[in-house]
Amino acid sequence: MKKELGITLLLLGLCVVTTVLNPKFLSPTNLINTANLIGLYGVFSLGAGLVIITGGVDLSVGSMCALTGVLLTLGVSEWQLAWPIVIVAVLLMAASLGAAHGWLVTKAKLQPFIVTLCGLLIYRGVARYIAGDRTTGFSGAKGIELLRNLAAGRWFRMTTTPEPGVTKEWFPGLPAPFVILIILAVLLWFVLHRSVYGRYLFAVGRNEQAARFSGINTRLVVGSAYVIAAVLTGGSGILIAFYTNSIVPSNHGNFYELYGIAAAVLGGCSLSGGEGSVIGIVIGTALLLVLQNLVNLLGIDSSLNFAVMGAVVLVGVLVDQFFQRRRSRRQVRGE
Repeated sequence: MKKELGITLLLLGLCVVTTVLNPKFLSPTNLINTANLIGLYGVFSLGAGLVIITGGVDLSVGSMCALTGVLLTLGVSEWQLAWPIVIVAVLLMAASLGAAHGWLVTKAKLQPFIVTLCGLLIYRGVARYIAGDRTTGFSGAKGIELLRNLAAGRWFRMTTTPEPGVTKEWFPGLPAPFVILIILAVLLWFVLHRSVYGRYLFAVGRNEQAARFSGINTRLVVGSAYVIAAVLTGGSGILIAFYTNSIVPSNHGNFYELYGIAAAVLGGCSLSGGEGSVIGIVIGTALLLVLQNLVNLLGIDSSLNFAVMGAVVLVGVLVDQFFQRRRSRRQVRGE
């Protein structure tokens, strides 16, 4: 809980600083847009964090989002398929790719870095080939209002009509992706922190060999983590496709893996595995998006976004290493 408390205080401090520097930060429009992005990015960050807890890493998040988006737009708008069929097919494809990652890592004994780096290149190339390297979108698609509402709508909005033709808004509502993120986070929290499967995940991440000797099917546990992460990435890719409304296969989803890894590390997930929390990942995602919002509000060149993010991740890793060494020294001294 110390890590979660620390990053929460850091997030609150950053919000205060951003508000002082530019009061527009607290405007309803800005808060809703920021919360919407937190929801969209947070879903795949949860998956990235789950893989990191097992001691792995997933570098294919951005390319999988691109492939998901291309298949979704083509299936709905050009192939004229019913959207439920397309959604199910895309999620099954994502789950299959996650299972392939898990098999290559656990059975073929390849490094997660290599497996998912190859995925990054392959999925991007396939997305560009399928789309003919052209921009795809939802023009001509019908009956997808529900999906658009999931990606960019506002829930729990409260309005009144004091007189005909006049609408007064009492509460602007919550962005749908943010609500979806909270629901998924609650579900994953129970899985990770209140179930036997969650204990297995942490045990495998801390010491896979010891976990195997204690009777845990480590291959199944690690492989399932990659499958869950891929499904979350696929779901996030669907929401992001409807949010952006068009997919450019060559650059859609670029560096999303960086956002996922950064959010997980900032949220307390150790890159050496065995540590992390769902609450921390959500707060880490919020911290990254508020940082990005700060850069935009201050009029800083957007090209510095990644520089700021990289610096923050570096600091997060250094702090993580510091606490790990401190804990190791205490264990050696028997404290």
